[in-house]
This record gives sequence, C-alpha cells and structure tokens, in this order.
Amino acid sequence: MTNYTVREELKPSGLNGITDDQINDHWNLYVGYVNQTNALNKELADMRASGSGDSMAYADRRRRLGFEYNGMVLHEFYFGNMKAGESSDSATNFVNAVTEQWGSFEAWQTDFANCGKTRGIGWAVCYADPVTGQLQNHFIQLHEEGNIASFQPVVIMDVFEHAYMVDHTAGGRPTYIGAFLNNINWPEVEARYNAATSQQATQRFAA
Repeated sequence: MTNYTVREELKPSGLNGITDDQINDHWNLYVGYVNQTNALNKELADMRASGSGDSMAYADRRRRLGFEYNGMVLHEFYFGNMKAGESSDSATNFVNAVTEQWGSFEAWQTDFANCGKTRGIGWAVCYADPVTGQLQNHFIQLHEEGNIASFQPVVIMDVFEHAYMVDHTAGGRPTYIGAFLNNINWPEVEARYNAATSQQATQRFAA
C-alpha cells in the first residue's frame, strides 16, 4: 500500500487576493487528509490481516476512506492549479475548447464561477471527458459525492469556507472566487487538458 507524503512543491505563495496566511491555514487541513489516508489504509490492512474484513467496524472505516482519500487528492489538484501571474494565453487548447462549447472564454469563466457559488459546501470542478473531449463544470459536495467516473479534473476550486475564511467573512465566497480566477496556473490547466484529451492519466504532481 502506498504511503503518501505531503507534496510541499504544490504549496502556492504570493497569490493576488489570497494571502499566504490563508494558504498556510488551509494547507494544514490538506496535511491532515494525507495523514488520515495513510492511517486508514494501515488500519484497514491490519483489520483484514486479523480476519475482521467483514466486520461492521471495517465497513465503517472503508466508508470513511473515500472522504479522506478525495480530500487529499482534490487538495493536491487545487493547490497545484494556483499560481500568480500566469496568463490564459498559455492554455491555448483549453481556451479554444471552452470557447467552442460556451461561445467565449468569459462565458466559461462565468459558468465556473456560478458553479462555485452553489449553496452548500464542496468544490467546483471543470472536468474533461477523455472519451468525447467535452468539458463540463460540476459542483462536488463534500469530497467524494458527485465525482464523475472516468472524467478527469482540469480546473479545481475549493469552496468550503476554510478556503477563504481567513481572508474574508463567511459571506466572502464571491470575492474569493474572483481572486481564485485571477490566480489560475494556466500552464498546469493546459497540461491536464492535453493529458485528458490524449487519454492519458492526469498527473496531480510529478512522480
């Protein structure tokens, strides 16, 4: 079983409108997901080895594993797709694709922002369907509910309150969303989109 490590190289800093204090506070939650994923994998392996793989306790811990695993994975995609000073000019294929589907790049941005404003806690995710090449914006509740099987994440935005409460109030999500859109790591988005449309696995960090 893989023992996951905190991917320090993904931690952004110097963003515009999202302070390092906000990132540091949020980063601690990601560290927790990495630790909990490792702990649950070990606990489940130990329970299987002891013959408890059919127990209610095992089923409960396995149910929890999806939340922790996706909490780790989505945060790695999220932190990895933020960087100050990048231009969408470096994401030609992605921009062309959303322009074709939405009519303009700005129309896609508006739809993605509105996706993030969905009432509730969760994530806004722009997925690519590797079979059709289509891009779709989805709202994901919690971490594990609503992810589309086989679709690959291209742009990920955390809209839990912990993503913006250090910088903004509980009602500050729209301001945070605007800041996020000004800090997208467009070369990373382009790489994810190109991987998906080439039917290759999307890499959330360098192996």
